[in-house]
Amino acid sequence: MRFCPKCGHQVNMEIPAGDNRVRAVCPSCDFIDYDNPRLITGTIPLYQGKLLLCRRNIEPRLGYWTLPAGFMENGETTLEGALRETLEESGSEVIPKQPFALISIPQFNQVHLFYIAELPKPDFHPTSESSEVELFDLDQIPWDELAFSSVTKALTFFIADHKTGQYGFHEDTILRNSL
Repeated sequence: MRFCPKCGHQVNMEIPAGDNRVRAVCPSCDFIDYDNPRLITGTIPLYQGKLLLCRRNIEPRLGYWTLPAGFMENGETTLEGALRETLEESGSEVIPKQPFALISIPQFNQVHLFYIAELPKPDFHPTSESSEVELFDLDQIPWDELAFSSVTKALTFFIADHKTGQYGFHEDTILRNSL
């Protein structure tokens, strides 16, 4: 940000009093821009033991498989965002079961939250965001073709829990050197 959204004056990059991070600060009206992480919400949709994945029809990672997920919008809950993104990317309405994985990616200023969800019927289709939508047996997940490390991590947690029949809540961080 170069100019204040309140008054239009050029901002300074500095640490405001009482803060510990560099922020865009307006010397004219004292506006401080708190540029905070974005929340990505999505689901791990299951139908009769199979996993629903979407092949991305948009960048980034065009052509790779992913869980249906995306940026949460203002005015919605994390669950509402996850359900909306699932519908937008797969054409599916799912029944949420539980929050499952929270993955921080600090270098991209993102936090990813995935819910386990039930797909009540095999009603899904490609959308403008997904060129293909397909059910996969858990032993047929295309691991080498997954779009994002957060999806790989969430599915790794899911497979491990699925083997025990007990689904917990997982929190993890993906650091730059592990991408």
